[in-house]
Amino acid sequence: MESIQAPFAHNLYVMTKPVSSICNLACKYCYYLEKNNLYRDREPTGRYTMSDELLEKFIKEYIECQTMPQVLFSWHGGETLMRPLSFYRRVVELQQKYACGRIIDNTIQTNGTLLTDEWCRFFKENNWLVGVSVDGPQEFHDEYRRNRQGAPSFGKVMRGINLLKKHGVEWNALAVVNDFNADYPLDFYNFFKEIECHYIQFTPIVERIIPRKDGRYLACPADEENLPLADFSVSPRQWGDFLCAVFDEWVQNDVGTYFVQLFDSTLANWVGAAPGVCSLAPTCGHAGVMEYNGDMYSCDHFVFPEYKLGNIYTSTLIEMMYSERQKRFGAAKRDSLPRQCRECRFLFACNGECPKNRFARTADGEPGLNYLCEGYHRFFAHVAPYMDFMKGELEAKRPPSNVMNADIKG
Repeated sequence: MESIQAPFAHNLYVMTKPVSSICNLACKYCYYLEKNNLYRDREPTGRYTMSDELLEKFIKEYIECQTMPQVLFSWHGGETLMRPLSFYRRVVELQQKYACGRIIDNTIQTNGTLLTDEWCRFFKENNWLVGVSVDGPQEFHDEYRRNRQGAPSFGKVMRGINLLKKHGVEWNALAVVNDFNADYPLDFYNFFKEIECHYIQFTPIVERIIPRKDGRYLACPADEENLPLADFSVSPRQWGDFLCAVFDEWVQNDVGTYFVQLFDSTLANWVGAAPGVCSLAPTCGHAGVMEYNGDMYSCDHFVFPEYKLGNIYTSTLIEMMYSERQKRFGAAKRDSLPRQCRECRFLFACNGECPKNRFARTADGEPGLNYLCEGYHRFFAHVAPYMDFMKGELEAKRPPSNVMNADIKG
């Protein structure tokens, strides 16, 4: 079954932040806007942008340390288009300079509001995959995704999406599921079909609050358990109900036509293949993050001082990403599972989900349970007969889309 392009097809993967946390929007739930507080003392002018020197150093080293013939670069923010188009033209030049016969792929994540015909022509000409952050119909999207003056962003996002479609750019959607839009799963899902978005990633937002002296306020995974949840966080029950409702619509009408990353990854785990999303993999630590100044962190959701691996100017990417510290970080996803998880019949499908969300306690009071466990358990129990059927079809070398014509009792 086809899925959204996954970094785990590559031995070493680094998400790169050419503008750090700088963005033209001020989405209420954004976990990255506050990261500028980590560098405020070093950047009093507020210019958190990657230098030309660092860009070339990174591209050269990143290509050289790959063992696969295909190399994936992923550009993320903040808002990536806050750098001028000339920056990304330079990216392509440097990639060609150091490719040495390797195939270079690029993905870029954007809020879509700054897209123009010129940007879209560049993406099309260079075969870049563009991920657009959009949270469903206007009412849902504008609930939390506004600019610093409080103005809504949906209109500009849709203008950007239409430009991508006009120029034939390959694109997909990253949609955050929060306390508000989770209650309208079919309205949410059908919106993406209406705009002909065939590749969709649904991401549940879960954050805890702990104000810090430096201005940061979102909790680190290493912080204490009993912290208040941010009011925009999706609840476990909402998440489970949302997934089940969307899955029912998808499995009846859209298998093989619309690709929901979580559903594809669940089927991958069902057949014993590597999932296309790190949160459902047995271990993590495969995907690091490099900040605008060369600082490396264990994961995009772990950009905290406690998880800093070093800096590319003092350590190589291989030294940091394959360090004992990073290996321990990755293995801890599996090794720290509470007994309730280890004995769960859906462990193979869930693997405890993302470690950043493991601040709940089990029925026996053991720490380390994923906050969203109830929702995931409901989802996996609901989809199990369909997954079993699709697994059988794949093993028989038949298309899993046959599930749409099967009489399956849930």
